[in-house]
Amino acid sequence: MSTKLKAGILGATGMVGQRFITLLADHPWFEITALAASASSAGKTYEESVKARWKMDTPMPDCVRKMVIRDVADVEAVASEVDFVFSAVNMTKEEIRSIEEAYAKTETPVVSNNSAHRWTSDVPMVIPEINPEHFEVIPFQKKRLGTERGFIAVKPNCSIQSYTPALAAWKEFGPLDVVVSTYQAISGAGKTFADWPEMNGNIIPYIGGEEEKSEQEPMKVFGHLEQGAIVKLESDLRITSQCIRVPVLNGHTATVFLNFKKNPSKEELIEKLRSFSGKPQELGLPHAPKHFIQYLEEDNRPQVALDVNYEGGMGISIGRLRKDSIFDWKFVGLSHNTLRGAAGGAVECAEMLKALGYIQPK
Repeated sequence: MSTKLKAGILGATGMVGQRFITLLADHPWFEITALAASASSAGKTYEESVKARWKMDTPMPDCVRKMVIRDVADVEAVASEVDFVFSAVNMTKEEIRSIEEAYAKTETPVVSNNSAHRWTSDVPMVIPEINPEHFEVIPFQKKRLGTERGFIAVKPNCSIQSYTPALAAWKEFGPLDVVVSTYQAISGAGKTFADWPEMNGNIIPYIGGEEEKSEQEPMKVFGHLEQGAIVKLESDLRITSQCIRVPVLNGHTATVFLNFKKNPSKEELIEKLRSFSGKPQELGLPHAPKHFIQYLEEDNRPQVALDVNYEGGMGISIGRLRKDSIFDWKFVGLSHNTLRGAAGGAVECAEMLKALGYIQPK
């Protein structure tokens, strides 16, 4: 008899849902016991519903091929088959907030890739290596929801993963003004080149909502728990951003300019990156990268083609750290947007929630 926790995937047919499936198919702690999607997919097997829309570069796992998809709106039925769920539904923010709370109120923890609850004050938004202490807000959320074990936890936007870890590693030097441009892969929009042929050889200088997320979400990640809520960072740190869609399948690159309160040397900055570690590494979580951040000395790194899959796509690559003529320093960062930035980051959050006792068998 399996001792693994039973996991459901809400929004299982989309790109992030598919990534969840590949990550969970052979997971040592979790097993997929329910798949849910829109009413149009409900009642079909997963294989029948997805067919040629399978977007991963590995085959569809056998464990889900014949699994019958449930209607994501049939909350009680899905909740009865799982210990917790991952959420990657494609709905309006109001609908997502409503359905995620509905699942939580069935005493089913929800680990969400969606943005709808990122600014709900008692919902932790966590990069496990940086702010796992934010999970301590969960008891306050449960009190609001009237639950004993049900709650919602989220991971932040994929666009901040390639530079926020560096800011965290350099916290003691006091990052101040940060100017960042992100060059974001098309899979961040749930697309491949087959779906979006007009992106071949093209750049689109606008991604709806991304700049606001890139500027504000690090402030909640760097915030603190106060009176049952996560309060965003109030300091001299300011971030301004531009977010650009580029013809790359996987991998968000960021170019960053920044100032510091203190005056660290290049050697000090690199050492802090390479030695930066967190609770996931201490706990040995299954999807935690052994080395969270790598620093690359070559002038032409990081590159998507060479570095996006560092540590199984869960690590961060930093390079080209150098003095700037206007700011103190500048660098280039790279992260895998559907692994570290989306499904993989959510799976690592779930692993930490399990390790800390927040997710248990029903």
